[in-house]
Amino acid sequence: MPFKIVGVSASPIKNGNTDTFLSTIMDQAKEKGLETETINLSEFKIENCIHCNFCLNKQKADRYCALRDDVQIIYEKLESANIIVFASPVYFMRTSGMMATFIDRLRVFIFGNVAGGKLKNKIGISAGVSWLRHGGMETTHLSHICAFITLDMIPATSHASISPLGASGVSSRYGEGVFDSNVRLGVCDDEAGINAAKAHLARALELSNLINKETTLSNRED
Repeated sequence: MPFKIVGVSASPIKNGNTDTFLSTIMDQAKEKGLETETINLSEFKIENCIHCNFCLNKQKADRYCALRDDVQIIYEKLESANIIVFASPVYFMRTSGMMATFIDRLRVFIFGNVAGGKLKNKIGISAGVSWLRHGGMETTHLSHICAFITLDMIPATSHASISPLGASGVSSRYGEGVFDSNVRLGVCDDEAGINAAKAHLARALELSNLINKETTLSNRED
């Protein structure tokens, strides 16, 4: 059974640089035989977590959160994944507000009486697109990686990359921050960013294979 990778885009711009960069990762994954699925958060109604603690002991199989919006659909997609990618544009030197709101709603997988621990040992890849080569990229990755760690996931990191923390792309040509009206998808020309995406996906696959091997051995011993 092939591994499944779910990519989450937190950009409000359809088919913009972040979506395109995420598509690069997903296309590479498909070439390696993975099952792929992409979620665009802008297409879903996602309310802010109100910290009501419903998720601690009132969860049901089809309802992990008290809020009645579209997030249950996304919860179930994440559960089906071996690898999860958080992809965000860099806003104000950090991940986007859309991604931050979504991450807050993942609390259901920490304490939930039904869903608690269901993301444990899944592999997380952080992906970001900034205007400048170093303009807020690592703080964006740290936002995602802190979420992965809090969820007991395993971040995929790679030193064979621009940043060890995550796949890092730029939307201005060469990351110089110079506006050119002829360049709409500068991330497509960012060879270093594309190579970073490949490196982090390779590491995620390595980790997934290790986790799967350990799980298989544990089941045999039981």
